[in-house]
Amino acid sequence: MRLWTSAEIATATGGTASEDFQVSGVTFDSREVGPGDLFLALKGETSDGHRFLDQAFGQGAAGAVVHAPAPHPHILVADTTAALDALGRAARARMSGKVIGVTGSAGKTGTKEALFAALDRIEPGYAHRSVKSYNNHVGVPLSLSRMPATARFGVFEMGMNHAGELAALTRLVRPHVAIVTTIAPAHMGFFSGEEAIADAKGEIFRGLEPGGTAIIPYDSPHRDRLVAAAKPHAATIVTFGIGKGADVHVLESMRARGGGTFITARVRDRELSFTLSQPGDHWVSNAMAILAAVQAVGGDLELAGLALAELGGLTGRGARINVPAGGGDALVIDESYNANPASMRATLQVLAREPGRKIAVLGEMRELGEHSDAFHAELSGPVEAAAVDYAILVGEAMAPLAQALEGRVDFVHVPDAATARERLEAVLAPGDAVLVKGSNGVRLSAVVAALTERAPA
Repeated sequence: MRLWTSAEIATATGGTASEDFQVSGVTFDSREVGPGDLFLALKGETSDGHRFLDQAFGQGAAGAVVHAPAPHPHILVADTTAALDALGRAARARMSGKVIGVTGSAGKTGTKEALFAALDRIEPGYAHRSVKSYNNHVGVPLSLSRMPATARFGVFEMGMNHAGELAALTRLVRPHVAIVTTIAPAHMGFFSGEEAIADAKGEIFRGLEPGGTAIIPYDSPHRDRLVAAAKPHAATIVTFGIGKGADVHVLESMRARGGGTFITARVRDRELSFTLSQPGDHWVSNAMAILAAVQAVGGDLELAGLALAELGGLTGRGARINVPAGGGDALVIDESYNANPASMRATLQVLAREPGRKIAVLGEMRELGEHSDAFHAELSGPVEAAAVDYAILVGEAMAPLAQALEGRVDFVHVPDAATARERLEAVLAPGDAVLVKGSNGVRLSAVVAALTERAPA
């Protein structure tokens, strides 16, 4: 499928094409280049994509964006990073459908993926979203540049760890609908408190298109702060949550077979019953935001409900994997991608609902600044409430939690993921339920990968 021609790329970036070519994809990672891709040779502080041009074309690249002449089909520009932004803006400008932006301290990627599944069910083949967690100053314009001109829906995740970052990203995305999933003490090392985090997340509303909709968590203590941030930019403000005061809320819910939830929801002027495949109250709340967004862009709520029922587990964000253990199987709940205090509590609640012995492999939470010790120690309550039988605490920052759990929960404190894997494999037994959760830098995904390799294909 043609995504861009060399002439279109040159016009968008202000560059000069060495020859005519067309591309079907865009990437700046030479390891990800496939046949027909455009390779953006970005220059960073420690690396330069121009060194990998031969590799990229050896893997099938159809063209490149460069800041120095190259012996391959290319667009010559003054600054390749600026060219990436320009290509993202051009992709957004040529798309005439509806765009949704998603941010929040937790649940961004899961909400984005579920929204994409719902919109793709409504308009098969015409929904686009950012892949992985490409939500920063290079990931967002890359995700935009990959959007086909024919897309009818675009869903983009936007992250930040400093004030001002979302304001820049949202003006690239220019969403018709902007969602804040939740406010929690993530990246506290860069902020004075949760109020400052709420203000930074509220920057997403600054990029709303005229007539746009802001979707805000009703149950958040920072709801009014977010509403105030949205009012100057949003034509419509919709709240969502589990509580009945929200515009989109749960009327009734019960646990469904397989760990999900059967929900009857009020979606402003509509009532909808559906099964949510993903377990946990945090997913119930996120589902309300998803329905609010689908309604805001004129989508079919019934089809969205079907998509939520069929949503599979997301790697690193709730995937459920049965792995061999002794003469039977154990359940692994893969939440290894990232962690903050709010997401730790939410996933421990999911573990609490599982039958059998409960094992929690918990990696340290990073970027919490001077509050780190207190936030780690405060996890002792959720760990006990989840009736965890055995905890494996990973990383130096977990020391306050280890101290708080002493004599109350059976645990071991280890320095790294490799040791955590050894300890887990030594005790894993049939019928166990294992939660693996921690900040991405702890690399607990390697623990999950090792266990998954044991599972039958």
